[in-house]
Amino acid sequence: MLGYISAQGRGNADRLLAELAHRLTAASWPLAGVVQINRETTQGRPCDMDLQVIGQSHHIRISHSLGPHASGCRLDAHGLETAVGLVAATLDARPALLILNKFGKAEAEGRGFRSVIGQALAQDIPVLTAVRQPNMNMFLAFADGMAEALPVDICALQDWCCEQTGRTVQTVSLERTIP
Repeated sequence: MLGYISAQGRGNADRLLAELAHRLTAASWPLAGVVQINRETTQGRPCDMDLQVIGQSHHIRISHSLGPHASGCRLDAHGLETAVGLVAATLDARPALLILNKFGKAEAEGRGFRSVIGQALAQDIPVLTAVRQPNMNMFLAFADGMAEALPVDICALQDWCCEQTGRTVQTVSLERTIP
């Protein structure tokens, strides 16, 4: 009940998980979690990273602006922990699924959403996340054989979510029937 994707390319996993969350929310699924929204800035400067808590309207900035020549970690730990607290509080409502933007460096080091993932799994709430290659070994050690690699495909992810939860998603055809 711990699915993950490993998408190549900057922001691809973020966009895919955000689209999935949008589809499932539109189908009235009770969801918990966060999706990442990357906001482009001036050329030569990294994007701003925000987390959207699913089911809430505000965004939480999780990146610091370190200046144009900085190469250190841009993660705003306070912003991340704020998002963690908001998501953890939603698990009591027993959502059908927990979607998290990533198992990243913070989670690999034992912080971030790591405890929320454990809490959800202990409550039999399926978890879907993304993992980049630098964190893969730590993620697999954390998952202890429970993780399932999933295709980087919206339909495959939607099918996995349906299988894990026993729920369905009605698809609406955009084609018109011509008499």
